[in-house]
Amino acid sequence: MAENLLTVENITLRFGGVKALTDVSFDILKGEIRAIIGPNGAGKSSMLNCINGFYHPQEGRITYKGQTRKQMRPYEAASQGIARTFQNIALFRGMSVLDNVMTGRVLKMKSSLLEQAFYFGRARSEEISHRSKVEEVIDFLEINAIRKTPVGRLPYGLQKRVELARALAAEPELLLLDEPMAGMNVEEKEDMSRFILNVNAEFGTTIALIEHDMGVVMDLSDRVVVLNYGEKLADGTPDVVRSNQAVIDAYLGASH
Repeated sequence: MAENLLTVENITLRFGGVKALTDVSFDILKGEIRAIIGPNGAGKSSMLNCINGFYHPQEGRITYKGQTRKQMRPYEAASQGIARTFQNIALFRGMSVLDNVMTGRVLKMKSSLLEQAFYFGRARSEEISHRSKVEEVIDFLEINAIRKTPVGRLPYGLQKRVELARALAAEPELLLLDEPMAGMNVEEKEDMSRFILNVNAEFGTTIALIEHDMGVVMDLSDRVVVLNYGEKLADGTPDVVRSNQAVIDAYLGASH
């Protein structure tokens, strides 16, 4: 039996009188790819924001690596091994691919601001070790040819891959992917699917994935949780979820 890496229990999140999430519970097992699906406005991104500390739910609790927390800031989540990508690309468009990916190593740098400013002491040795790790990620995601290109000049699909590279540079235990294939063509989706599977298999990274392409979800995920209007509608293997009549009626439709 795989151990729980993260457990979400009875999470309720409100914005004024609007409930984004209502009494939602599920778990994420270490080493699995866990999909979170549902129609627009179902609360999927809100759930990821609760997990990485950007939102603080009014009710419920989240347990990560055996430790139950009341509140966590995003930088604390990152320091404990949680990284994420965003539905809308959040990169530094004027910086090169290499420099963008290097920002994923910031929390692992121990040198002082003064050492970094004047590039001496620990800053020099850290630069070498962190650059080596970043180069490994760049090679892994096959973006070496664009490593010196400003991100703003890249097509959308490659920008998505650079954002994944930045998250991987942090060496996360739990990787949160918010619609990593939104806006991609078929070829780009196939590439991204391959990279996600490789990250999970070769690095052992646990992945929580929000995605609307049901073909991708069913092919990649070990288990699927379905949200609808902020409530959990179903939870189980892809085959179980796909055959759930409530899920078909609310989200998948008869063609699925």
